[in-house]
Amino acid sequence: MAFDANYFHLSVDPGNGMQKQWAYKTADAAATVDTANYFLAAWALGLRAGDIIHRLTVTNLGASNEAFSAVGIHFCNSASSTAVDVADAVTFSADTD
Repeated sequence: MAFDANYFHLSVDPGNGMQKQWAYKTADAAATVDTANYFLAAWALGLRAGDIIHRLTVTNLGASNEAFSAVGIHFCNSASSTAVDVADAVTFSADTD
């Protein structure tokens, strides 16, 4: 799949050019989200280098049976109107007990 701005939201904006935090829900795996320019459209929404993205990966995105799969935290390494790169995620998986 591709980046979907409908599921990308600003969570924390301390102002004064400080690091922002974003929440993103997707059906895409961490490896897909980690690819260069996956978040390119997010630059127009305000994503900048130094920002943090909290990713929630689900199955059946947007459906009544949507279910949690994994979460991860991505750091935006670089961002411009032509290129956005995020670091490989710190990932947490579902607990099985």
